[in-house]
Amino acid sequence: MSHTGIRLARDICTNPAESDHREWWLANGLGGYAGGTVSGVLGRRYHGLLTVPLFPPLGRVLLFARADADLLLGDRVIPLHTNLWSEGDHAPRGYRAIEEFFLDGLSPVWRFRVDSLLIEQRICMPHGRNATSIAYRIVEGLDAQHERPGIRLGLVASFRDHHHVNRVRDFELRVDPVEDGLRVALPRGSDLLIRSHNAQFQVDNTWIENFFLEMEQARGLEYIDNHVRTGLAEIELHADRWTGLVVGTERSLDPDCGGLLEAEAKRAAKLQARALPGLDKEAAPAWIRQLVIAADSFVFARLDAGDGERYSIIAGYPWFGDWGRDTMIALPGLCLATGRHDIALRILNTFAAYVSEGMLPNRFPGAGDEPEYNTVDAALWFIEAWRAYFEMTGDVGAIRNVFPALQQIIHSYRNGTRYGIAMDPQDGLITAGVAGQQLTWMDARVNGRVITPRHGKPVEINALWFNALSSMVLFFSELGLPGDEYKAMAERTAKGFSRYVREDGLGLYDVLDGPEGNDTSIRPNQLLAVSLPFSPVPSLSVMQSIVAVCERDLLTPVGLRSLASSDRKYVGRYQGSVAQRDASYHQGTVWAWLLGHYALAEFRVTNDAQRAQQRLEPLEAHLSEAGLGTISEIFDGDAPHSPRGAPSQAWSVACTLEAWWKLELKKAAKRELSE
Repeated sequence: MSHTGIRLARDICTNPAESDHREWWLANGLGGYAGGTVSGVLGRRYHGLLTVPLFPPLGRVLLFARADADLLLGDRVIPLHTNLWSEGDHAPRGYRAIEEFFLDGLSPVWRFRVDSLLIEQRICMPHGRNATSIAYRIVEGLDAQHERPGIRLGLVASFRDHHHVNRVRDFELRVDPVEDGLRVALPRGSDLLIRSHNAQFQVDNTWIENFFLEMEQARGLEYIDNHVRTGLAEIELHADRWTGLVVGTERSLDPDCGGLLEAEAKRAAKLQARALPGLDKEAAPAWIRQLVIAADSFVFARLDAGDGERYSIIAGYPWFGDWGRDTMIALPGLCLATGRHDIALRILNTFAAYVSEGMLPNRFPGAGDEPEYNTVDAALWFIEAWRAYFEMTGDVGAIRNVFPALQQIIHSYRNGTRYGIAMDPQDGLITAGVAGQQLTWMDARVNGRVITPRHGKPVEINALWFNALSSMVLFFSELGLPGDEYKAMAERTAKGFSRYVREDGLGLYDVLDGPEGNDTSIRPNQLLAVSLPFSPVPSLSVMQSIVAVCERDLLTPVGLRSLASSDRKYVGRYQGSVAQRDASYHQGTVWAWLLGHYALAEFRVTNDAQRAQQRLEPLEAHLSEAGLGTISEIFDGDAPHSPRGAPSQAWSVACTLEAWWKLELKKAAKRELSE
């Protein structure tokens, strides 16, 4: 894989105040993942080297927490690992030996300096396998004067739902030696295999207590965890080849660390070669190429029992599953901007099978779960995703196959479906909302109380409704069918949409005809009326007023505030207990996914692609600040806009990548015209 510029020097790596809070994340394309910190401490309950969907599709279980490395150099034992304990103490302090840290693709790489030796450690997850590889090599400093150095690894296993923590002796493990390693017999009949071609293994079965999860404490959640050391492994280090081990659930996986690293490098190169269609890939800046790799981590094969292989999108790491709204918003950036039209189609068809009463699931069904359809916008984003797919591929056959489902959506929204969703025949606008339900993307709830109910006619819903109707008119035309009915509905909606225009020039109302009348809150939802391909906004001047008010009151370098800071309901910091954080989630918190939409909206009113694209550039620095090589879910509304929420979010990455790609295509087209 190619280096993409995510590199941390010794001054950061050896400072726990910095390195304990910079995180790396890997995914295996099956819903499994690995994650940790630069210092090596476990900061979240989600940190660990192998978390897999042991109960498909997304019943994820932490199986292997750590591989605690000590360098064996003659008679010396030098720790390369770091733990943080319940007393708040770092011990041992292996972080002191970190010379540098960088990402190769998304794979974390540490270089440790001990005397003249420079030792490299790499972690990777083979795509499509429930396994993780930990590999070592000597980079420099090995000479005839040195005894052959080695690494001793403490093999720390676990068995728990990734959302929880372990109590001591919550479970029992049986550890047995096998050829090339250890077999850990897990509860419920599963096995964890720890294997190496060149390690000496020793069995252990000891609980290690009181890991301190600092980030969970900050989130107001349980923050003491416990795991089991299942054994020790000693490996000899070499300068000419990788040595290490592989942990996983598959007996057939060859524990060849070097081969696994090479295979992942080839795969990353293929992803880069397909990405950014229509552009010179090499001309893309390093941080955009990094986002191409990050985009891949959210796409996974959803292995539903008895349902064959379907594809979907993880909304974010580490705690999200696949959600209808998030998937459809993210799909163009994750799949189309990366040239993976085949995967886009498989995801779209996966969700098409779950359209019910014209609605798309908000929470996609897990094992034994029923789909939850409590969203008004997911189905409309679904139509937009199909439009984007068709624009890129011209795949009329796919549109023909899904057309009945798309028609069902329109007919259901027009005639009425769940949760009071229906078209008002007076103005052609969609109204939605019943007591106790949150249907838009601003969906936080605290102790049963909906924080932003937005009942009535939300502005982005009707922008999406007009966009969906206009897309259907296009599909009717491509299929050679009469679409006059849909064209008439679109015209009626556009006429009704003029009701959103505020007389004071401050853009659009956020909600019309709500319980308390029209909502004058300044929120970013109005922006979608400009950024979507088909806009119902009646004039350029109104579009300009929308962009202007969003820039003045909502725009930050890393995204848009969910509420203007002048509003009495504004909360500038996303912190505190779960209830406190949920209450502030859409009350000023900055959302990164909206920055891409802002850039596209700004381009629409200025026709200046360069200026619009520059709005995205502050996110480049963010790629080294929190979730490394990826983009956080949210940020504080108040400066300095500290990253919060999930450290790696699908639509944050997707909307940034999509906007950059579209704007770069505009720039390229302009250059061609001028030549």
